[in-house]
Parts: sequence; C-alpha cells; structure tokens
Amino acid sequence: MQTPVEPPAQSVTNHISHPQNQINETMHTLSLSPGSWTILALAGFSSIALLFYKDPPAEGLEFWLFSKHHESMYRQTIVGEADPVVSPVVISFQALERRLLSGFLSDTPVPDVVEVEIAMAARFFSGPLEAIGFLDLRERIEAEGLDRRINPPAFSPWSREGRIFGLPHDMHPVLLGYRADIVEAAGIDVTEIETWDDFVRLFSPLMRDFTGDGVMDRYLLDVWETDAFAVEILLLQAGGGFFDTAGRPVLQSEINARVLATLVTWTTGDTRIGANVPRFDAGGNRQRLEGFVICHLLPDWYAGGLQREVPGLAGKLKLMPLPAWERGGNRTSAIGGTMISIPARASDPDAAWEFAKKLYLDKDIAREMYQESLIVSPVMDHWEDAVYDEPVPFYSGQPVGRLYLEVAPAIPPRAPSPFLTIARESVIDALIRTRREAMNRSLVTVEAILPVARRELGVAQRHIEGKMSRNRFLQPPGETP
Repeated sequence: MQTPVEPPAQSVTNHISHPQNQINETMHTLSLSPGSWTILALAGFSSIALLFYKDPPAEGLEFWLFSKHHESMYRQTIVGEADPVVSPVVISFQALERRLLSGFLSDTPVPDVVEVEIAMAARFFSGPLEAIGFLDLRERIEAEGLDRRINPPAFSPWSREGRIFGLPHDMHPVLLGYRADIVEAAGIDVTEIETWDDFVRLFSPLMRDFTGDGVMDRYLLDVWETDAFAVEILLLQAGGGFFDTAGRPVLQSEINARVLATLVTWTTGDTRIGANVPRFDAGGNRQRLEGFVICHLLPDWYAGGLQREVPGLAGKLKLMPLPAWERGGNRTSAIGGTMISIPARASDPDAAWEFAKKLYLDKDIAREMYQESLIVSPVMDHWEDAVYDEPVPFYSGQPVGRLYLEVAPAIPPRAPSPFLTIARESVIDALIRTRREAMNRSLVTVEAILPVARRELGVAQRHIEGKMSRNRFLQPPGETP
C-alpha cells in the first residue's frame, strides 16, 4: 500500500497578501490599452458635455407625425405657415410613441403639436388626469363652437372624465361591402336586409361547395374567433364594448355575451357563415378576389385601402349599412382613429392651437384626404362638399362618401383606456373558450351557448379588474386599491 504524499508545508505568510502585492494586482487590473483609455476618456467628456448642454430653442413650432401620407397632404399648409414657422418631423409609429411617452415622464424634448393614433393614445391616458401630458382642449373647443361643428361621437376616443385632449382627424364609420356581381346575379335585394338575421336568411343560399368535397368554397362574411378587428366592430355596433364612459370595464355585459354567442354560431358547424380571411395580407386578398367570402366589414379607411390592394375587385363591390342586431338598431360601427394634440409643455400653446385648427378644419385638406383614401371628415361643415357625392368606380359607381356620412352621426362612442389591448385580448380568449366548449358539447343555438359566453366573459371581467386594481389612479370614485 502506497503511503500518501503529504503536500509541502507552506509558510503562513504565503496566505497573506502583502500591501505591495495588492498594489501590483490593482495596477495590473488598470493596465488598459491606449484604445480603452481613449474610449473611457471620450465617454467621460461626452457625459459632462451632455450634463451641461441645452438644446437651443427651436424656431417656431415642431410638429411630430407618424404618417408620410399625412405630411404630404399638409405640406402646402405648412409651407404657407410663415408665422410661426412649422417644422414637420415624420417619426415611425413605435418611435413616436416611445419618444412622446419619454417626454411626458421626464424632461426630454416634446413637440409643440403631435398626431397620435388611437392604439398609442390609450397609453398616454393612464395615471391621474393632472399627469396626462396633453393640454385639455375642452374650453377652447366649446368657446369656439367646435363641439357643434365636429361630429360629437368623434371626440370620444380622445376624452377622459370630461376632458378632451385632441381634435379628431377622422371618425371611421363602418359599412358592409358585398360582392354585387354575385348578390345581384342571384336576384337578392339588399334593401330587404335590416338585421343580421335577415342577412343570414337571404345570403345563406350563396354559400357553395363547388368541388363537392363537403367543404364550403364560399362563405358570407370575413369574421373569425381570433379576429379582434371584426369582434370589436360588432360589439360596438350592438351597444357593447370594453369600457363605459367612466373607464370601467364592461366585458361581462349581456350585450357582449349575446354577440359572442352569435359569433360562435357564425363560425361553427352547420350554421357557420364566417371564414378566416386575413386583412392586409396577399393570401387574404387573393381569397377576396376569388370570392371565398362575399361580404366585408369596411371602415372608410379600409374601403380606401382595399381599392389600392385588390384592384381586381373594381366594379364588383358595393356598400350598404351594416345589418342591425335588432330592428331599429344601429347600422354602423367604428374602428381606428387619429387625433391632433398639444403637449402641456408646448412652447406656444396658442400658436399650436391655431395651427392644429388650420390643419383639421381645412376644407381642401379634407377633400384631398377623401379623394386619396376615402376617409370622410368629422367636420360637419364639410359634409355638403360635392366631392362626397362623386361616384367611385371601384364601388360600382356608388357615392361612397355620402354613404359613410349618412351613418356617421350614429357611430358608437369609444372610451379610451390604457387597458384596452388587454381587454380586447381577454374578450377574444373568452370567445375562443366559448366556441371550444360549444363544439365539445354540440351547442348550436345562441340561447344554448349564452350561459357559456356569460361565464367566460365573467372570467375576462375579473382578469381585467385585477389588472386595473393595481393602478391606484384608475379606481372607481370612492374606492382604493
């Protein structure tokens, strides 16, 4: 057996670091290359410079916007704006949202005037009213009578608790686009359609299995369980939605439950009339062109986009009011939107207000906006413009602008909330779960599906309430988190 070799004895001093050794180790650590020292020096100098540097005051007004198309429409007005000078800055959607939010939460620069899209606006409306980074324009709007000149529901996405934080660029009413070539060839008179029940009854014979394989090759409507765009349009049209005017969640409403139960019947089994046809997608556009679905939910901006994206549909589509959920009910809805607003730290709020009005009340800009994109103006003074009566060849010669303006006063109010995205997702999740259970249990009627829809929307309601309870500024009056 081999005797283990003992390690050599070490002096106690070997385990003690001498001061000189510590100094040598520190100097070794700091022995950076000349390039590294240069980088460190530049970083230090730039930090000091930034600490003391102040942006020189910009001349005139700085105007941020996210749309190059809007900037081109405004260019003539901006160029003619000599006092004050206006400097437009086009920034990508995400970058504008980040920079503006950063400016509201810190001392970084903000513009004097800014265009804000509805998806980003909700984030700016969180927190206490006093902390919202936009000026409250209500007094200016009412003093100048703009609340009587602009379609009142158009203000709702930009308002919170009685304050109005922007002028509306648009209102985006929704109509139903249908394949007139197919519908009229079948001898169907769309004037006989008042409700969605009428729509299903009269249009269902148009569904076809052309190949005889038992799978439908033509459906009636582009709607699906995961289609947040369509679900939001239909909920708002019915009088439901996500939040009330006080910002409280209303996901669990009876109206919402009935719409969801109906959507399950529209996307399931023998009563199915809907199909999943993606928007803004080459494959979906091909399906539209081929008539895989014959009806489409079309806000004015999407009606304009469709004629650019699918020119092959020219002369095949017509527009009509949405079928109502009940007789005498609302025949339109709304989705999307943009406002112009003035940050609270604007250098000259009065000049910014005058410029904002010049853009959004200008009749020539409103006319150009419609001619290029079919977006109708919320300014009621403009509604008499003959441009809205001009026939649009893509929509079979219909006066598209007039059709949208006829329903515009009935667009539903839309309450802003920083939790809007979560609310939408929660409702879609509820719809998916309701549809899955209906399929598993062979529930095929709205009345049979309603209890499931109510229960799942209750889950969604509690989820959003839990999220909101963590924000002390969004508590209902008299409640604390």
